[in-house]
Amino acid sequence: QVQLVESGGGQVQPGGSLKLSCAASGFTFSSYTMSWYRQAPGKGLEWASGINKGGGGTSYRDSVKGRFTISRDNAKNTLYLEMNSLKPEDTAVYYCVRGQDAGGPRGQGTQVTVSS
Repeated sequence: QVQLVESGGGQVQPGGSLKLSCAASGFTFSSYTMSWYRQAPGKGLEWASGINKGGGGTSYRDSVKGRFTISRDNAKNTLYLEMNSLKPEDTAVYYCVRGQDAGGPRGQGTQVTVSS
Protein backbone atom coordinates (compact mmCIF):
# COMPACT_ATOMS: atom_id res chain seq x y z
CA GLN A 1 0.00 0.00 0.00
CA VAL A 2 1.01 3.63 -0.40
CA GLN A 3 3.29 4.76 2.37
CA LEU A 4 4.82 8.20 2.89
CA VAL A 5 7.08 8.82 5.86
CA GLU A 6 8.26 12.33 6.64
CA SER A 7 11.29 13.14 8.77
CA GLY A 8 13.64 16.00 9.53
CA GLY A 9 11.39 18.32 11.49
CA GLY A 10 12.41 19.97 14.72
CA GLN A 11 12.71 23.24 16.58
CA VAL A 12 14.88 26.02 15.23
CA GLN A 13 15.42 29.69 15.89
CA PRO A 14 14.20 32.32 13.41
CA GLY A 15 16.63 32.50 10.52
CA GLY A 16 17.56 28.85 10.90
CA SER A 17 17.34 25.99 8.43
CA LEU A 18 15.89 22.51 8.23
CA LYS A 19 15.72 19.86 5.52
CA LEU A 20 12.68 17.62 5.43
CA SER A 21 12.63 14.22 3.76
CA CYS A 22 9.76 12.00 2.67
CA ALA A 23 10.40 8.34 1.94
CA ALA A 24 7.83 6.89 -0.45
CA SER A 25 6.89 3.26 -1.03
CA GLY A 26 4.04 1.17 -2.39
CA PHE A 27 3.74 3.01 -5.71
CA THR A 28 5.85 4.11 -8.66
CA PHE A 29 7.25 7.33 -7.19
CA SER A 30 8.64 8.65 -10.46
CA SER A 31 5.16 8.59 -12.03
CA TYR A 32 3.67 11.18 -9.71
CA THR A 33 3.84 14.88 -9.09
CA MET A 34 4.55 15.39 -5.38
CA SER A 35 3.71 18.20 -3.00
CA TRP A 36 4.43 19.53 0.45
CA TYR A 37 1.49 20.85 2.45
CA ARG A 38 1.55 22.33 5.92
CA GLN A 39 -0.90 22.96 8.72
CA ALA A 40 -0.25 25.64 11.31
CA PRO A 41 -1.85 25.44 14.76
CA GLY A 42 -5.56 26.26 14.52
CA LYS A 43 -5.47 26.68 10.74
CA GLY A 44 -6.35 24.62 7.71
CA LEU A 45 -4.06 22.68 5.45
CA GLU A 46 -2.19 24.87 2.95
CA TRP A 47 -0.10 24.02 -0.06
CA ALA A 48 3.57 24.98 0.29
CA SER A 49 5.34 23.59 -2.77
CA GLY A 50 5.10 21.11 -5.63
CA ILE A 51 7.41 19.31 -8.03
CA ASN A 52 6.71 17.48 -11.27
CA LYS A 53 7.53 13.84 -11.97
CA GLY A 54 11.02 14.42 -13.33
CA GLY A 55 11.94 17.15 -10.86
CA GLY A 56 12.53 19.79 -13.51
CA GLY A 57 9.45 21.82 -12.67
CA THR A 58 8.82 23.31 -9.24
CA SER A 59 6.38 25.77 -7.73
CA TYR A 60 6.03 27.57 -4.40
CA ARG A 61 3.51 29.60 -2.50
CA ASP A 62 4.55 33.24 -2.41
CA SER A 63 5.34 33.29 1.30
CA VAL A 64 8.07 30.64 0.95
CA LYS A 65 9.45 31.55 -2.46
CA GLY A 66 13.18 32.20 -2.33
CA ARG A 67 13.52 30.47 1.05
CA PHE A 68 12.31 26.91 0.39
CA THR A 69 13.61 24.48 -2.22
CA ILE A 70 11.75 21.33 -3.18
CA SER A 71 13.60 18.45 -4.83
CA ARG A 72 13.30 14.73 -5.39
CA ASP A 73 15.51 11.71 -5.95
CA ASN A 74 13.54 9.22 -8.02
CA ALA A 75 16.24 6.57 -7.63
CA LYS A 76 15.78 6.73 -3.86
CA ASN A 77 11.99 7.30 -3.92
CA THR A 78 12.50 10.34 -1.73
CA LEU A 79 11.09 13.86 -1.72
CA TYR A 80 12.85 16.75 0.02
CA LEU A 81 12.10 20.25 1.24
CA GLU A 82 15.02 22.44 2.17
CA MET A 83 13.90 25.37 4.28
CA ASN A 84 16.11 28.37 4.94
CA SER A 85 15.59 31.72 6.66
CA LEU A 86 12.79 30.18 8.67
CA LYS A 87 10.23 32.47 10.26
CA PRO A 88 7.86 31.89 13.19
CA GLU A 89 4.97 31.83 10.72
CA ASP A 90 6.50 28.72 9.12
CA THR A 91 5.65 26.80 12.29
CA ALA A 92 3.40 23.92 11.23
CA VAL A 93 3.12 20.21 10.68
CA TYR A 94 4.52 19.50 7.23
CA TYR A 95 3.02 16.74 5.10
CA CYS A 96 4.30 14.99 2.01
CA VAL A 97 1.38 14.41 -0.41
CA ARG A 98 1.21 12.31 -3.55
CA GLY A 99 -0.08 14.45 -6.36
CA GLN A 100 -1.17 18.10 -6.30
CA ASP A 101 -4.44 17.64 -4.46
CA ALA A 102 -4.53 17.97 -0.68
CA GLY A 103 -6.81 14.94 -0.64
CA GLY A 104 -4.12 12.64 -1.99
CA PRO A 105 -2.29 10.06 0.09
CA ARG A 106 -0.09 11.69 2.70
CA GLY A 107 2.19 10.79 5.54
CA GLN A 108 1.81 11.35 9.25
CA GLY A 109 3.61 14.68 9.08
CA THR A 110 6.66 16.16 10.75
CA GLN A 111 6.52 19.10 13.16
CA VAL A 112 8.50 22.24 12.40
CA THR A 113 8.66 24.85 15.16
CA VAL A 114 10.39 28.18 14.62
CA SER A 115 10.83 29.99 17.89
CA SER A 116 13.43 31.88 19.85
